[in-house]
Formats: sequence, structure tokens, C-alpha cells
Amino acid sequence: MLAAALVFGCAQSPTRPTGPSTPATSAEREAVREAQRLAQVLAGQNPSERRESESRIERLIAQLDDATLQREAARLAAEDPLYVYMGRALMRRNLPLPHAFARAGWNFDDRPPADRDGYRPPLRLAVLLPMSGSLSGAARPVRDGFLAGYYGESRRRPEVKFYDTAGSTTGALAAYDRAVGDGNDFVVGPLGRDEVNALFARGDLKVPTLALNRGTQAPPPGQASFSLSPEDEGLAAADYLLHKGARNVLVIAGDDDTQRRAVGSLRERLAARGGNVVATVDDGTADLAAALAGKSADAVFLATKGNVARAVVPRLAAVGLAGRPVVATSQILTGTGKAADDRVLDGVAFPSESWLTRGVRGLATAEATGARLPSARGPGGRLFAFGFDAWLLTAYLDSLGRNADGAVEGATGVLRLDGFGNVQRTPAWSTFVNGDPAPLADAAR
Repeated sequence: MLAAALVFGCAQSPTRPTGPSTPATSAEREAVREAQRLAQVLAGQNPSERRESESRIERLIAQLDDATLQREAARLAAEDPLYVYMGRALMRRNLPLPHAFARAGWNFDDRPPADRDGYRPPLRLAVLLPMSGSLSGAARPVRDGFLAGYYGESRRRPEVKFYDTAGSTTGALAAYDRAVGDGNDFVVGPLGRDEVNALFARGDLKVPTLALNRGTQAPPPGQASFSLSPEDEGLAAADYLLHKGARNVLVIAGDDDTQRRAVGSLRERLAARGGNVVATVDDGTADLAAALAGKSADAVFLATKGNVARAVVPRLAAVGLAGRPVVATSQILTGTGKAADDRVLDGVAFPSESWLTRGVRGLATAEATGARLPSARGPGGRLFAFGFDAWLLTAYLDSLGRNADGAVEGATGVLRLDGFGNVQRTPAWSTFVNGDPAPLADAAR
């Protein structure tokens, strides 16, 4: 804890962007009407029907240009069932909300009033992490990042207690029950995806929770979820490529679960906004020309590790993709680190954590922090930043939920809260320059 305290700092509140204005087309107006009709019947649908309707709503909203989306969202009340979907689309495009979301079950009135910047931490805080079991290696940097933020705050801080979930669903549920029984008024965690699913399946939770993973269902009313999920990276990559004007994307990917999930979300986002995955190729495929036979791509998405990407990227020129946008997941940093070898990756863009490439207010640089804390070095740095942001969200969650322009500039990116209780993260973007990761100045919104 004392080591973590050496790298602390204070949080901050954020800014709000603006957007353009153009008239809506008849097709856009019809898309809004259809989305409104679908949103009105969601409450009476079974889970399968609801998923299909929600997917259709997202595709309809994706047809709207920025100005139309902003204008139509402004016409909706916070309680309108379509507003949460339009609001989420605005946030993903980094556009301002016209007004805050309705917050069913959202109540932090037992806390002291917020400071001017929105700082309003709980009184007694429980942190649920798998400090034993198979996930313990991931839990340590998350814990240390959380403590770095906690000890760095000079204002009122809650009493904090850690509970071991042992990395199992039964352990997570038991830890939550102990935290409630001990009188904590807010819970951070659990960390494992199955743990989060098990907790959220209870529905009505006695104490509000910020889960540290994305479950397969939206958080129950009054709860929130924060994640560095591969799905979010796929969405961010799709938006990056669309912003660059790319519509037909060649996907080169490995076959682990993380990579498949990133590819799936990229594919869905491209399809919703008029793009297309022209081909999906295993990252071990030597003959890209055969995979692209009769197809045309104007960009590449790499869902693979850096040591594999070093063999893939040089082959892109042979299929006419030299100079085309190439975007990767953050996994590209795995297996890299020697500039002489990594120069072949120069120009590849990837989502990254603000702290790792630019620094973040209130936290020492990644290099300085890693020199003091082994858990913040190498791959652990990303989870350390995640833990730091979990503390920020604990202290600023009420403000994020109440304010349309609420955001926090965290170590992993700019954090906002959508109408479903999910923290939306706008990552920083980086690229390789002379073999070293560097901030990407002209990245997409």
C-alpha cells in the first residue's frame, strides 16, 4: 500500500465536444420512426426477441449522420426507451448528450455532498478481487492501481476493505454477501466475467456495485460495469477505420477467445454503419492473395499478437494494401519491445491507455511507476491503469450519472457512463514510430 501511495495523484473532470448540423433525409426520418417503434415494445419481449430488436435499433441508429442523431436525441425525454440507445450512439461518436439519462435505482443520497468537481466517494467501500486462484495474477496490478489512486487523494476517503473471491462464482457471491453484511455502502468488483454474470443474475442487489468486467447482460438498475473488454476494442477499431473512410476491411486474426470477440464486435459495427469484412484470415496464413481472390479491401484489422504481426505486416504490400490503414487491438504490444525488430510495425494504429503513452494527471509516468512497483511493469501496466480508473469511477460515479457532459480523464482513456450503466471508454490511440509505441496525434474521434 505504501509503495502504491508513492505514485498517486488527483482526478479531474472533463470536457464536452460539439458536432455539425445538416438536414435529415427521408430515409433517416423513417429509420428514427422504426427505431422508436421497436424501443416501445422491448419491455414485453422475451430475451431472444429483445436481443434481435436491440440489434435492429442499433443498425437503424447507425444510419443517422451526426447532426440528425443529435437532433433526434434532443427530442426524446430521458425516460423514453429509445433515448438510452441514441445516447449510447452519441457517446460512441464522442458527441455531447442533450441531457442526462434517467437513472432507475440510482441513489447516493447517504453520501456527503459532492465537491465542486463532482468528487463524492462512498463512506465504506468493499473491493472484491480474486487474490487467490487462477485470476490472482491479474488481480494484483488492479489492486495496486486502485490503491495508487486511493492514497493519492487528499480529500475525504472511504474506509476500504478487500475481499478475496478466489476467482469463482461461488467465491464472488460469498464475498459480496460478506461485504454487505459488514456494512459497506459500495462495492467494486468482482473481476472475472463469470463472477460478474453470477452477481448480476441476482437482479436486485442490496448495495450498489461497480463490476470490473462486462457481463453478458446489462447491469441491473442502480449498478454499473467497467471493463477493458475486447468487444470495446473491436468497436473502437471499426470507428477508427470508418473515420478514415475505410469500408471494406480484411481481418487477420488468431483464434483465442479475446481475438474472436474483438473481431465479432468489429464486424457488427462495420455492418451497422455501412462497412464490411471482406475476408477473415488466420494469422498463420502465408498466402493472403488466395484469401483475397476476387475481393477488394481498403484497410486491415489485426487481432493478433505483436510477434505474429511482425510476420504478417510485410506481406500486405504483396496484395496491394501498402499504405492502407492498418489498425490492431492492444494485443499487438504482446511479444514486442525491441525497436529493431518492431520497426516493421511502423504505422500500425492501436487503442492504448493514456497513461502508458502520454501520462495522466495525478499519476507518475508508467516508467517511474514500474521502477517502484513490479505489478505496474510490462503487461501489468494496463491492468494497473484499469485499477487506478476503478478508484476514479468509485469517487465520480454519481457525477457521471447525473450530468449529461460528465466524464473523467482516466489512465485508460476518457470515461463516461451510458444509460445502461456501462462505462464507455474512449481510448487513446498509438502507433509504432521507429519500432517504438508513440501517441497518434491525428487519431479518429
